Amino acid sequence: MPHNQQNEDFDADEKPSKSAMKRRFTELQDLGEKLIELSPEQLAGLPMEPRLLQAIVDASHIKSNSALRRQRQLIGKLMRHTADAEGIRQGFEALGAQERVDKRIFKDAEKWRDRICSEGNTALQLFFELTVCDEKEIGNLYQQYNNELSDKNQKVLRRKLFKEIHKQLGIAVKNAAGKQ
Repeated sequence: MPHNQQNEDFDADEKPSKSAMKRRFTELQDLGEKLIELSPEQLAGLPMEPRLLQAIVDASHIKSNSALRRQRQLIGKLMRHTADAEGIRQGFEALGAQERVDKRIFKDAEKWRDRICSEGNTALQLFFELTVCDEKEIGNLYQQYNNELSDKNQKVLRRKLFKEIHKQLGIAVKNAAGKQ
């Protein structure tokens, strides 16, 4: 349900309809089910009450379908009674956004590694201009890769080059986010 429709469903002047309440409760239960999939580290960053957090952690260990269904219902009930359901939703959405950024950085690092390995110094200079990063490490790795004759050693150097490019792209994204 879109966020703005929720505000329309719960107007301060009138009592919400049964349908509006049911939509809200279903939405909260769905959010609770999505929270079960998160890691303990991700859950720790969300503003939730200890009882709700424990119910979510317990659900991640349940194997029986019927027991898991009951646990999901409990999570939905706790979500309805939590003071900060909107804060939890915003935190969950922020986690999704960060995951998309991480995936994008990974894909870009792969593309840059392949481009640098095939195009050489031209791609390397363009990468340095775009990221404003430390040129020494990536430049040294590229030179080693370029001078290496063994396929096995080239694979190792490609992995090292990827790791360094990935690290530098992550730094560039953080710096760009800090400037906004």
